[in-house]
Amino acid sequence: MTRNAILSLLVALCAAALPVRADEVVRVPSSRAEIALSFAPLVREAAPAVVNIYARRVVAQRSPFADDPFFGDFFRDLGRGRPRVQNSLGSGVILSEDGIVVSNYHVVGEAEDIRVVLNDRREYAARVLLGDEEADLAILRLEGAEDMPHLPLRDSDAVEVGELVLAIGNPFGVGQTVSSGIVSGLARSGTATGTGRGYFIQTDAPINPGNSGGALIDMQGRLIGVNTSILSRSGGSNGIGFAIPAALVAQFVAQAEAGHEQFARPWAGITGQPVDADLSASLGQGVPQGVLVSDVHPQSPFAAAGLLPGALIVAVDDKPVNTPAEVLYHLSVRGIGAESRVTVVRQGEEREITVALAAPPETPPRAAQSLGERTVLPGLSVARVNPAVIAELDLPLMTDGVAVLDPGPWGARAGLRRGDILRAVNGLAVGGPGDVAPALAAGAPRLAVEILRDGRRRLLRFRL
Repeated sequence: MTRNAILSLLVALCAAALPVRADEVVRVPSSRAEIALSFAPLVREAAPAVVNIYARRVVAQRSPFADDPFFGDFFRDLGRGRPRVQNSLGSGVILSEDGIVVSNYHVVGEAEDIRVVLNDRREYAARVLLGDEEADLAILRLEGAEDMPHLPLRDSDAVEVGELVLAIGNPFGVGQTVSSGIVSGLARSGTATGTGRGYFIQTDAPINPGNSGGALIDMQGRLIGVNTSILSRSGGSNGIGFAIPAALVAQFVAQAEAGHEQFARPWAGITGQPVDADLSASLGQGVPQGVLVSDVHPQSPFAAAGLLPGALIVAVDDKPVNTPAEVLYHLSVRGIGAESRVTVVRQGEEREITVALAAPPETPPRAAQSLGERTVLPGLSVARVNPAVIAELDLPLMTDGVAVLDPGPWGARAGLRRGDILRAVNGLAVGGPGDVAPALAAGAPRLAVEILRDGRRRLLRFRL
């Protein structure tokens, strides 16, 4: 018996051994309606609300010596070039009849001229109402727009892995393109975008450069996310794309319509870590879950709600959380002025606390000061550390003292950076912003500035 004959016999025997249910019988389409099954009707409804965005910004060409306090005057005319025009291409989604559009910050951020082109080739000028680099989201308004096609927002917290989705955008600038796939992951919080790490819906629908700001929709044509990035070594889609959930988009739209120009996040005022297998065993958990709180700032709304270090946060508003980014995401979705129900476990007992969400307080007052042109380090700007400064500069939670907001040209040359904490100048302690200028003047021209950076003490020695 030949090899092919043996293989055919084995296949026949296997087929005979496996019972086939009636609903599993493979058949060809039996009606014209079944033959015509496709995504075409869904795309026809959703595509007009997805737009192409052309943004233009002017980037000044500067001399490499421009910020140098010594060589700047000598080489003032060296390298002076014409301003360079930088163009970016991306996508956006219309969310209202009057022309509210959501896109990515990296597409439209700091743009001086924004043109939005609809699927039917109509063009509109647009302006940014609210943008946030950390979340990589921007809300725009089309000038003079009315009766715009738009997509409804879906509650992205109800999205499940395995749902069919479509990604609509303008990859590589070739024109509006649709790709299909499924939701392949939720609560992806380890991927960087903008200036921080976000919280994303993962999809295997092909997403490529130019899709940024485009729509990720479900099978009812509702927006579940805004495509923002891909995980790729080559720059092309490898089947791992990320979208910002629609729940966060809704909060951005609400703040933009309320007149905010910057996105206001609730301040948690806590630090914590994910629970891994080893930590779970020490906590007596059967399955690793939750975020173990290590520090709670005295002014934190969590402290006001009674949370103590050592507690385990397992859910926010009945939604399980396993990373600090997930906790912050759910608080941001609720927004300032709202309340969140937080489920915590401490010493084996589970309870629910209510946290009133608020912006980081300016207590004590930051008392910011900037040094003038005739001072030792002109342009140096400092402020007293408080929760608002901690959030603004992304400092460790329990930081105190005087922080550098802007080192100025001379300070930057000496090694100072934004976010440095000034401890002493020539051995003289810096207790507040008002101590900085006198301490520098008393120590000049030889200065030894003690700072705290990334949790480590450093000593900067320089001569003016």
